Amino acid sequence: MFDPKSVYFKPRAIPLSVLEEVDLDVDEMEAVRLCDFKNLDQDEAAKRMKISQSTLQRTLTSARKKIAEALTEGKAIRIKKEK
Repeated sequence: MFDPKSVYFKPRAIPLSVLEEVDLDVDEMEAVRLCDFKNLDQDEAAKRMKISQSTLQRTLTSARKKIAEALTEGKAIRIKKEK
Protein backbone atom coordinates (compact mmCIF):
# COMPACT_ATOMS: atom_id res chain seq x y z
CA MET A 1 0.00 0.00 0.00
CA PHE A 2 1.10 3.53 -0.78
CA ASP A 3 2.84 5.35 2.09
CA PRO A 4 2.75 9.11 1.45
CA LYS A 5 5.74 11.18 2.55
CA SER A 6 3.55 14.18 3.33
CA VAL A 7 0.15 13.83 4.92
CA TYR A 8 -0.94 17.45 5.24
CA PHE A 9 -1.32 20.15 2.60
CA LYS A 10 -2.61 23.60 3.46
CA PRO A 11 -3.33 26.72 1.48
CA ARG A 12 -0.96 29.59 2.03
CA ALA A 13 -1.93 32.60 4.17
CA ILE A 14 -4.83 30.95 5.98
CA PRO A 15 -4.19 30.64 9.73
CA LEU A 16 -4.57 27.17 11.23
CA SER A 17 -7.07 28.57 13.72
CA VAL A 18 -9.63 29.18 10.96
CA LEU A 19 -8.58 26.55 8.46
CA GLU A 20 -11.10 23.87 7.52
CA GLU A 21 -9.86 20.42 6.51
CA VAL A 22 -10.84 17.69 4.09
CA ASP A 23 -9.82 14.15 5.07
CA LEU A 24 -8.54 11.92 2.29
CA ASP A 25 -8.13 8.22 3.09
CA VAL A 26 -4.85 6.64 2.03
CA ASP A 27 -6.74 4.36 -0.38
CA GLU A 28 -8.29 7.44 -2.02
CA MET A 29 -4.81 8.94 -2.38
CA GLU A 30 -3.53 5.70 -3.87
CA ALA A 31 -6.36 5.64 -6.42
CA VAL A 32 -5.54 9.21 -7.48
CA ARG A 33 -1.82 8.43 -7.62
CA LEU A 34 -2.28 5.36 -9.80
CA CYS A 35 -4.93 6.75 -12.17
CA ASP A 36 -4.10 10.46 -12.40
CA PHE A 37 -0.34 10.54 -11.74
CA LYS A 38 0.84 7.14 -13.03
CA ASN A 39 -1.79 7.17 -15.82
CA LEU A 40 -2.91 3.59 -15.25
CA ASP A 41 -6.32 2.59 -16.52
CA GLN A 42 -8.87 1.73 -13.86
CA ASP A 43 -8.64 -2.03 -14.41
CA GLU A 44 -4.86 -2.05 -13.86
CA ALA A 45 -5.08 0.31 -10.88
CA ALA A 46 -7.79 -1.86 -9.30
CA LYS A 47 -5.63 -4.97 -9.74
CA ARG A 48 -2.69 -3.26 -8.05
CA MET A 49 -4.91 -2.18 -5.15
CA LYS A 50 -6.54 -5.64 -5.01
CA ILE A 51 -10.05 -4.22 -5.32
CA SER A 52 -12.75 -4.40 -7.97
CA GLN A 53 -12.87 -1.83 -10.76
CA SER A 54 -16.24 -0.58 -9.49
CA THR A 55 -14.79 -0.04 -6.00
CA LEU A 56 -11.86 1.82 -7.52
CA GLN A 57 -14.27 4.02 -9.49
CA ARG A 58 -16.21 4.94 -6.33
CA THR A 59 -12.95 5.58 -4.42
CA LEU A 60 -11.57 7.75 -7.22
CA THR A 61 -14.79 9.75 -7.53
CA SER A 62 -14.81 10.39 -3.78
CA ALA A 63 -11.14 11.43 -3.76
CA ARG A 64 -11.50 13.79 -6.71
CA LYS A 65 -14.53 15.45 -5.14
CA LYS A 66 -12.64 16.00 -1.86
CA ILE A 67 -9.58 17.39 -3.65
CA ALA A 68 -11.76 19.73 -5.73
CA GLU A 69 -13.53 20.91 -2.57
CA ALA A 70 -10.22 21.67 -0.85
CA LEU A 71 -8.79 23.51 -3.85
CA THR A 72 -11.88 25.59 -4.60
CA GLU A 73 -12.88 26.31 -1.00
CA GLY A 74 -9.37 26.98 0.38
CA LYS A 75 -9.34 23.99 2.73
CA ALA A 76 -6.43 21.85 3.88
CA ILE A 77 -6.09 18.22 2.79
CA ARG A 78 -5.19 15.69 5.46
CA ILE A 79 -4.27 12.18 4.31
CA LYS A 80 -5.40 9.71 6.94
CA LYS A 81 -2.86 6.90 7.19
CA GLU A 82 -3.95 3.44 8.22
CA LYS A 83 -3.05 2.47 11.75
